[in-house]
Amino acid sequence: MLLSINEKNPQTRLIRKAVEALRNGGIIIYPTDTVYGIGCDLYNKRAIEKIHELKRRSQKQPFSFICADLRDISQYALVTNYAYKTMKRLLPGPYTFILPASRLVPKILMTKRQTTGIRVPANEICLSLVRELGHPIISTSASTDKDEILSDPEEIRDRYGHAVELILDGGILTSEMSSVISLVDDVPEVIRAGKGDVSEFT
Repeated sequence: MLLSINEKNPQTRLIRKAVEALRNGGIIIYPTDTVYGIGCDLYNKRAIEKIHELKRRSQKQPFSFICADLRDISQYALVTNYAYKTMKRLLPGPYTFILPASRLVPKILMTKRQTTGIRVPANEICLSLVRELGHPIISTSASTDKDEILSDPEEIRDRYGHAVELILDGGILTSEMSSVISLVDDVPEVIRAGKGDVSEFT
């Protein structure tokens, strides 16, 4: 099901429809400020496993997830003063921050180092989803088998329509992955340079 949604002012009924699918263990696809994300409820292990299967990705490569704001992040990660100030300056925005995970993060989303990746995108659709659901949603890119990013909702439907409950169509995106920055031990490390400016960390 492909549902056209207003990026600036998402229709409440469509957000609720998507959240109902998430609560029922479903997988949805939604726009972010970088690429279209494939997501599910943070606490639905079976749905997370289904996304691993869909992406043909090992569970040793955990997914990141989307929080509503900085206060939300502090529930799921150990946030130092340095990390807080850094994220406050850059979020919402096209960054994924790697932080030590709190006990609220399911093990399937942690690395061996007990860290996790967290996003707060500058996109009202995904922030509305998280707020309505009441806790984070998984975020991994909608891509082809060759890892080419899909930016057109029609193409995404052709590739993933059989496997997801619904796709929120926010238009064609100028897709570029988020920048990934580790803030573990207050030592910033650029893991991937993407849409977000990383010059201050290099």
